Amino acid sequence: MIENQKVVSATYELYINGEGGKEELMEQATEQTPLTWCQGEGMMLPAFEAQMAGKEEGDTFDFVLPAKDAYGEYIQEGLMDLPKKMFFNGDGEFDDERVYVGAVVPMNTVDGQIVKAQVCEISDEQVTIDLNHPYAGEDLHFKGKILSIREATPAELDAIRHPRHGCGGCGGCGGGCSEDCQKDGGCGNCGGCK
Repeated sequence: MIENQKVVSATYELYINGEGGKEELMEQATEQTPLTWCQGEGMMLPAFEAQMAGKEEGDTFDFVLPAKDAYGEYIQEGLMDLPKKMFFNGDGEFDDERVYVGAVVPMNTVDGQIVKAQVCEISDEQVTIDLNHPYAGEDLHFKGKILSIREATPAELDAIRHPRHGCGGCGGCGGGCSEDCQKDGGCGNCGGCK
């Protein structure tokens, strides 16, 4: 049964309303490439996990998450015009390989967080980005089947709760490297990397 700290694999199809009220398939996970998450660890939308709780292996699902329970309503203030020079590469030229209409680019907030923004328009002087999630304002219709459910291992839970973002190896993270630091590819047990 799906409950917290269980690893779940499922097929799914995600639909949103398209033109003329007709549903449009946006994402799909198959038996060969299933969606896998650890329940209760913040990997999925809370409302999605609530719908999954208690389901058994082999169960099917078909539900709609209203926008307010998914990625929220579309916020017009999320659309921003930024100076084109913010997107210059190291050579002082506009980075048109990375920044083009439709591209998703990482942006830093004033408090240092990284958020993803979609490039909407590029002019001679500015780049228009959208900080809203691509599904903001959309009701999400999920259909699928639970393929497997198992207990998460301690190593999986540790990796989820303490992601390692490539601290640069021993000494690169500035904290507490031990003799065991070479485990897990170089910094697996480094206290400062967790």
